[in-house]
Amino acid sequence: MFAGETDHGQASRPIAIARVAIGFAQGLALYGLNEWEKHGLIDGVSSPLFCACAMLILFLPVVLLGGLHTLRTRTLVIWGAAVAVVVAALGAYHGTIAVPDMGAEHWPGPPLVIFTAVGLFIAHHLVTGADADRRWIASYDRYFEQTWKDGVRLALAVLFVGALWLLLWLGGALFDLIGIKWVGETIQKPWFAFPATTTFFALAIHLTDVRASLVRGIRTVALTLLSWLLPVMAVIGAGFLIALPFTGLTLLWDTKSAAGILLSAAAALIVLLNAAYQEGEAEDHPPVALKWAGRITGVIIAPLVAIAAYGLILRIGQYGLTPDRIYGVACTIVAVVYSVGYAASVFWPGPWLKRLEVTNVIAAHLVVAILLALFSPLANPARLSVNDQLARLDRGVVTPDKFDYLFLRFEAGKPGMDALKALAARKTGANAAEIARRAASALARKARYGEATTSVVERKELVRVAGGGAFPVGFLEQTWKSFEDPLQNCEPGRLCDAVVADLDGDASPEVVVFAMGDRRVYRQAGGVWTRIGTLSGSYCDKDGEALKAGQFAVNADPNPLADVVVAGRRLRVVPESDKCPDGTAGDVAIVSEIKPPPPETK
Repeated sequence: MFAGETDHGQASRPIAIARVAIGFAQGLALYGLNEWEKHGLIDGVSSPLFCACAMLILFLPVVLLGGLHTLRTRTLVIWGAAVAVVVAALGAYHGTIAVPDMGAEHWPGPPLVIFTAVGLFIAHHLVTGADADRRWIASYDRYFEQTWKDGVRLALAVLFVGALWLLLWLGGALFDLIGIKWVGETIQKPWFAFPATTTFFALAIHLTDVRASLVRGIRTVALTLLSWLLPVMAVIGAGFLIALPFTGLTLLWDTKSAAGILLSAAAALIVLLNAAYQEGEAEDHPPVALKWAGRITGVIIAPLVAIAAYGLILRIGQYGLTPDRIYGVACTIVAVVYSVGYAASVFWPGPWLKRLEVTNVIAAHLVVAILLALFSPLANPARLSVNDQLARLDRGVVTPDKFDYLFLRFEAGKPGMDALKALAARKTGANAAEIARRAASALARKARYGEATTSVVERKELVRVAGGGAFPVGFLEQTWKSFEDPLQNCEPGRLCDAVVADLDGDASPEVVVFAMGDRRVYRQAGGVWTRIGTLSGSYCDKDGEALKAGQFAVNADPNPLADVVVAGRRLRVVPESDKCPDGTAGDVAIVSEIKPPPPETK
């Protein structure tokens, strides 16, 4: 989030003192926030204030650290004030849409913190570049020089702080060896940990500013090494696109993560292409291999992004919006700008990929605008997702028994909770009674996973019996402890499968539940169902389809338990026991036989 042009001997002592003071003050403020939360002084009213303070303390000092000696005083004051208002507002809004009783911490969530850091880093360098060139849009050379150099400085600062804590932990361990425990205990105290971390981070920022020429050299080496990975990634991307017509898109969609992987590949190509391009041809012309790799990369990014966008559109059409898919849409929009601009730069007359510079500047402004929209009321992903999912329910696109009420309860913040309460109170409209009952059941849940669903009707809809059979009496009706519930990981949209068959030859069926890679075997004894083992062997993605089609069988030998054959694969039942076949506790028996060796005879 900062830029600097100082070198050894040029950084003044007042700036060094100011930076260390800012870092120390930030640590004290973070400790104060920690105490505020620790003593339970946060409620629904003060949560927005706490989040606003947290965002302000996390980000404003870092902006000031980078702005000192880089921005003019007037610009630094205006920019610092703007950052303070924006990050505090984002934090306050986050506090208003958070749900306190969901067990979440009152601190801002990781998405808000991570994306705010990314947006501020980009925006800060747009401001510092404009201030240095004394114009609204700086030269591309200025943007490149400051952004990449400060990226290296940030990485070095993080490594420096990591090394500090490694040494502190080592020192604590050394003193612990001789019985002096207060040293190790002290470094773990928040009143020490917060100021130490932020102060040394500020010190690292200043040291890398003083040694700017060395940082610039590290940056050059890093970019050079990255640039020679571009031909490798270009060949991989081109090979993938050439092979795609022969394999088809079905295999892509089966992964259920194709869009994310494709966008990640496009992002890697964008980073590597910029590492190769750097400041353009200038005086040091890039090698021919890099030039051709750059041209190929500029062309292949577009189809990768297009396929990702198509997959995302299909997924949204099938299952509606979720926060993750909205983030995916935002990433796709930015990727489209890069792909179009880079493809145009390949065919644009003039120096090698010169139009890439314009694309990068436009994309930087776009990223900042999109991030502001996503974490503000303008395009809050939770609100947009809730509205879309409710619309799908009201239109009948998704039936009440397939609707994901737990998404509203646990993944959509306050907009989801408000919507779920409205559904629980619904009295009119199609399926109003069923919707209200299911919504009320979801409101009563304390955790999305690991908690038994009490309604037998709802439990029947979470699992399907292979071959169209039925569960034995009492299996679904039994009251389970949450961690023992066979259906704890089953939910609408991700149903579990079950095999009901006699595995031990006693004419009474056992039940095998397939859930999230786990396959548990249950038997009834004395009217109570208990877990007696699991199925061994690999869990394959096609198991669900095979079970749904009734493609399973039971081996004829029930001694001690019959094997289950799914889609031609034989899965052995592993009993839930630590006893040996003779009934003895194997490990204990073996340990009891261990005796010290006889003394050596000379």
